[in-house]
Amino acid sequence: MDSIIFDVDGTLWDSTESVAASWNKAIREHADPSLAVDPDTLSKVFGKTMTEIADALFPSLTEIADTLFPTLTPERRMNLLDLCFEEENRYLQEHPGILYDGVTDTIKKLSDRYPLYIVSNCQCGYIEVLLSTTGLGSYIKDHLCFGETQVAKGETIRMLMKKNNLNSPVYVGDTQGDADACKMAGIPFIFAEYGFGDVPDAKTRIRTFSDLEKL
Repeated sequence: MDSIIFDVDGTLWDSTESVAASWNKAIREHADPSLAVDPDTLSKVFGKTMTEIADALFPSLTEIADTLFPTLTPERRMNLLDLCFEEENRYLQEHPGILYDGVTDTIKKLSDRYPLYIVSNCQCGYIEVLLSTTGLGSYIKDHLCFGETQVAKGETIRMLMKKNNLNSPVYVGDTQGDADACKMAGIPFIFAEYGFGDVPDAKTRIRTFSDLEKL
């Protein structure tokens, strides 16, 4: 093992309350004021790509007639999602997510032994907000996201590996999508049980973030 790559949501922090507030602000200003999303709904789509989130939360009338936003066309739902992401990045600067217990201290200790990285399916700017608002920026060597690469997370992981000459990283995440991405990238996966997802077949697990130090 020569490095550690982290997911963000459900692994390093929980930003669902702030993200929901920012999205509802954008929806009120740019769509239907009667529409809203809640933190629990968002937690179920965190970890998906931006286009998958748009399909899940803003389906068109011809696709799913009785769901959250049934009247939005594909073009309108992507435009609305972009506005939500822009508002989200601004809002999180003043209302950042909450780091999970042990993240700061464990990151500091791990950074003395391994180079640390982040790969997420988020939009551009989101990882930067995390790093600037939490003080973790000096410990993370590099990061990539779906907003930059527009490819599946497994491919994004491989791009980060190639860019930084990584031969044997491990990835820490909290969803089945993270596990599948690691399989695609050909690297080991560590499942954060405290996060948003479930990975029944995960071979390596942590119950708290600080468990990484023991591994």
